[in-house]
Amino acid sequence: MSGRYIALEGGDGCGKSTQTARLAAALDAVVTREPGGTRVGAMIRAIVLNPANTDLADRAEALLYAADRAQHAAEVLRPALTAGRHVVSDRSAWSSIVYQGHGRGMGPEDVRGLSDWAVEGCWPDLVVLLDVDPAVAALRRSRERDRLEQVDGAFSERVRAGYLALAQARAEWVVVDAAEDEETVAAAVRAAVAERLGL
Repeated sequence: MSGRYIALEGGDGCGKSTQTARLAAALDAVVTREPGGTRVGAMIRAIVLNPANTDLADRAEALLYAADRAQHAAEVLRPALTAGRHVVSDRSAWSSIVYQGHGRGMGPEDVRGLSDWAVEGCWPDLVVLLDVDPAVAALRRSRERDRLEQVDGAFSERVRAGYLALAQARAEWVVVDAAEDEETVAAAVRAAVAERLGL
């Protein structure tokens, strides 16, 4: 029996890392993240999130993320799923479609084609979108902002709009109000997984 692949998505500061860890523990699942879920991915993550890399071209950024996702699918996702393990990931290839496609204005369909080629069709069975107003999310960040977090409000709004458009259009997506407290969000995420996947 194949495992199920669940991704938590959302803008920066929505609580993905916390909720990913909680859900993975509840399901006894493999917990991972993109970018950075592999050794190679960690090196790519260091490049794309380094605030000093202000000259990184948008296409180069998209290709670096695609490289991370290709490595992640080959090294983490497929082996775990084939072995019957569930996987819970902090972000997935959908992040590229939203951040590069919508946020950077590169075109969601073009970025989706690149991402699909990179992951060879390995997309999440369920995407849980943790939705929160970018202004609220910004107040939650206590650490120094990485390169992608050092953006203007218009970029964050495009990202949120891109996520919500996908959630409305795709049956495998569910939206959870991430403005609630951690326990309430965790319960909502767990309920969505139980309802959609029977886990």
